[in-house]
Amino acid sequence: MAGVNKVILLGNLGSDPEVRHLENGSAVARFNIATSESYTNRNGERVEQTEWHRIELWDNLAKIAEQYLRKGNTVYIEGKLRTETWVDKEGKQREGKTVRANTMQLVGGRNNSEAGNAEYTPAPAAQASRPAPAKPATPIATDLGGSGDDDLPF
Repeated sequence: MAGVNKVILLGNLGSDPEVRHLENGSAVARFNIATSESYTNRNGERVEQTEWHRIELWDNLAKIAEQYLRKGNTVYIEGKLRTETWVDKEGKQREGKTVRANTMQLVGGRNNSEAGNAEYTPAPAAQASRPAPAKPATPIATDLGGSGDDDLPF
């Protein structure tokens, strides 16, 4: 049976990306983003719940992250969930989840980390696969009576 491993996140960076450049020319960027939701509990109190997600970008996306992403920026991420294991300083086996992103898009019109209020213009290659812009829904066929004179290609 085939499976689907897809993660979609919209959140805020908790710190500037940490970028490493490898000897083979590849680059890897790692950072955390926070996603928050709020709700009213049974006592009528407003509760905010924040989750932190580890993000990993490679090559061109990592270079773009290094250039444009800063702490506090809102970013849209699509990728796959990966499980990583490592041994910590105390010799204990640890395990964590990381999102390996294949699409990244900075959300918002200004890069607040730059000096002054310079306009932010995202790089055109900011995504590995840029989704098509959303278009308003239009009816495909208005004649549902089965007359056969619609323009459907199938």
